[in-house]
Amino acid sequence: MCRMSAKTDPGNFFEDFAVGQVIEHATPRTVTEGDRALYGAIYPTRFAVWSSAEFAASVGLRGPGGGHPLEELIGFHVAFGKTVPDVSLNAVANLGYAECRFHVPVVPGDTLRTGSEVIGLKQNSSGRTGVVWVRSSATNQRGEVAIDWVRWVMVHKRDADAPAPAPVVPALAAAVAAEDLVVPTGLDLSSYDFAAAGEPHRLGDYEVGERIDHVDGVTLTDAEHMMATRLWQNNAKVHFSTDARPDGRRLVYGGHVISLARALSFNGLANAQLVAAINAGAHVAPAFAGDTVHAWSEVLDVAELDAPGVGALRLRLVATKGRDASTTLRTADGTYADGVLLDLDYWALVPR
Repeated sequence: MCRMSAKTDPGNFFEDFAVGQVIEHATPRTVTEGDRALYGAIYPTRFAVWSSAEFAASVGLRGPGGGHPLEELIGFHVAFGKTVPDVSLNAVANLGYAECRFHVPVVPGDTLRTGSEVIGLKQNSSGRTGVVWVRSSATNQRGEVAIDWVRWVMVHKRDADAPAPAPVVPALAAAVAAEDLVVPTGLDLSSYDFAAAGEPHRLGDYEVGERIDHVDGVTLTDAEHMMATRLWQNNAKVHFSTDARPDGRRLVYGGHVISLARALSFNGLANAQLVAAINAGAHVAPAFAGDTVHAWSEVLDVAELDAPGVGALRLRLVATKGRDASTTLRTADGTYADGVLLDLDYWALVPR
């Protein structure tokens, strides 16, 4: 009888994590123009600054050597994917995000390397799972921080009888302050081409409390979300294997829903071109192939920044399952309304 080698890695379970643990994630990844093309094929993104090198240059957005930067969420997905084998391979679900900032643009040819530190642990009452908080950072080949963020994820225990660690729940900022937003070097929206961008709206046209229905919807398919997770080298079992969940269904990667909703937000927020920070995010309910994703946004705050012609909108982006899902985010008892898939709080840079 052949004995199986122990060289393979089953991934970390909850009891394998310790507060203060530092993890250097494997497989640095070089991004290319192919990532831009595939991103546009998977998501209906139409923002001018990412679609047109000429438009990006006209607002002073250039990477080292004058390269045309990639949409921020491409870099985020690539960097996030690096963390999965060590942090969330044995996850039940990714639960949320905080304190995410985009520091320097990612351009084709950049190589991203990601590391994480465990900053919190809390076993769940069932004793079978626990929540792990990590702070992650992606750097490019020049050693510059491109993106950093906190996320928390529910992870299976290997042994339900293993003792629970002392709970540590990190204190996280409710939002990135407007004055701490990073504006890309050289960005100048004072001569912004509204016709090329597709909408006339600037910072002063939005009011706090305003809600925008983004109208369109996209139906999820297994093929597209599995292609996306392969593209980002995200090998979480629940996204690929029908054996990983009791119901035999593949769970759609939460970042896939984020990118779909962000792309849908073009209709009404076409000039919210650049994502500067993600303040908070919750994957409220699971999404599966066959679900149709719609989205709406609420303006939470507005800010004028020091860069020429640049302002910032703090936005709540809500993705819902189905066109008829309630536009009420929460019910009277404080729980999320039926049909809500995603609740994402982020800052976007806009012309003022």
